[in-house]
Amino acid sequence: MRRFVVIYIWLARDFLLVLSVGLKDAPRLGSKNTPRLLSRGTVKGGFDYPEPQKHSVIFYHEDSADIYVGGTDFVLKLDMDDNNVKEKFLLKTSGQQLCKEGSCENVITVIEMFQDSTFVCGTNGLKPQCWKLFSSVNNQSHEIVESYEGTGISPSVYTQNSLSLTVDGDLYAAASVDNDRSSLQFRRKAGGRANVWMYDSWVSEPTFISASWVKRIEDPDQEKIYIFFREKNSDHSPEADPWISRVARVCKVDEGGSKRFFQNMWTSFLKARLVCGFPEESLYFNRLLDIFVIHADDWRNTRVYALFSSSWNSTAVCIYSMEMIEEIFENSTFKGYDKEIPKPRPGTCVKNSKSLPLPTVKMVKDYPEMTEWVHSVQYTAPFYISRNNYTKLAVDQVQAVDGHKYNVLLLATDSGKVHKILEAGSEAFIISETQLSNSSTVQSMKIDSKKKKLVVGFSEKVSIMDLQRCQRYNNSCAECVLARDPYCAWTQFGCNSTVHGGIQNIMNGQINVCSESLEEPKTVNRTKRDVVASLENSIAFIQFPWVSPSTCRAP
Repeated sequence: MRRFVVIYIWLARDFLLVLSVGLKDAPRLGSKNTPRLLSRGTVKGGFDYPEPQKHSVIFYHEDSADIYVGGTDFVLKLDMDDNNVKEKFLLKTSGQQLCKEGSCENVITVIEMFQDSTFVCGTNGLKPQCWKLFSSVNNQSHEIVESYEGTGISPSVYTQNSLSLTVDGDLYAAASVDNDRSSLQFRRKAGGRANVWMYDSWVSEPTFISASWVKRIEDPDQEKIYIFFREKNSDHSPEADPWISRVARVCKVDEGGSKRFFQNMWTSFLKARLVCGFPEESLYFNRLLDIFVIHADDWRNTRVYALFSSSWNSTAVCIYSMEMIEEIFENSTFKGYDKEIPKPRPGTCVKNSKSLPLPTVKMVKDYPEMTEWVHSVQYTAPFYISRNNYTKLAVDQVQAVDGHKYNVLLLATDSGKVHKILEAGSEAFIISETQLSNSSTVQSMKIDSKKKKLVVGFSEKVSIMDLQRCQRYNNSCAECVLARDPYCAWTQFGCNSTVHGGIQNIMNGQINVCSESLEEPKTVNRTKRDVVASLENSIAFIQFPWVSPSTCRAP
């Protein structure tokens, strides 16, 4: 029986795992025997800014062929197919203001589709403002009309934390109301429903990461909006981690409390700890960095992909199911509360929140946190761990030749690279690495699942990465299959985007699925060893510093 020697070093609550054996089994880029680097140079394609941008925001709507990019004093409308600028909206700081260094810039921080128009907000010289953009019929000119007060939607300084979301004609946002970052909270700011905000004591110095609306077609009154954030730990002891990652929820139908108690406050707010790590060793990645939600027809099967970092210079991805998250909110006890829970249960969605009984609302006010933690679907370990400094996460769902859908993770590093990683059951398989920028880190990232493209914003440009770059595996059927890339299948015309009748083996990359009738003459009868040998001569090897979860357990 194989043994692993694990040494735990205690240092201010952090564990350093020193593994004497087992690292040779860590996965590499590509398969263990055929690691591959798809791009030696920087990938071309996209739009270069006239001058570097401090901050950029990208908006893409799945039913549109256009993508909107916001920078300093402008919004660009780009064509996804040819990367051309279709329109440019100039949004200089409005109003008479005393300019100090950088204070008169209008850095765009919010782009959403709201009330049948493109809704844009920016810092506007420290006085946040919003605008509606309307394109002309001939697409040759544009109008900017109807400006709005932007406080609480856009921060006054672009470096401050913020997020936005539109749901059924309502605008939700989290942004500070003034320059000192005070009153940073998640609010419903505009639309058909009443404006509602948070009680100040519910969060402590939060950093909001993402918000997502999860639909329930069979029962829309029970639909909720989930907010993902990290906040300062109230435990200030030296061994405690300074950050705690959270998931919170509010009901879409929540209109706040009655006039005499909690008017215009969320009556349904609950929060729980979101954990990613090794529970058996009490070793956790506590700093939430990014979130991507894959929605399902049945809301219970909706999956949440979360990117975390740790204080020991590692990052991890954990996967959660919405059913498991709801299980905690519906059944956990309330932290710090040991009396009988009032009815209806605090956090319940009701059509008229103003009619909720006082004990239910008071409990939300005083005890919004769940006692139990939200664990990942793997529970005992993260889905994927790496020493790469990942900063952004996106996930695409691809239907393969076998009829199954496979999830592909797209992780951006701080060095301008994107790693494409297959979710093969409970294991991660690194398909490829693509260099998009040699000079800057990723500022923003959006995926176009219909066109299978990834849009990535840098300080100097917007890059558009084609996720179906199958020509890179075009030498033989074996090479195409070994890639285990759900976007690609071997056909009589070579390695192409997945089509019915193509050849793939996504789960294990076994090349015995290759038919000689589809092989090119030069590759017929080649063994797997021959293919590996040829790849070794032509494709760069990269060893990923990755630790398998199975090696991080005590003997």
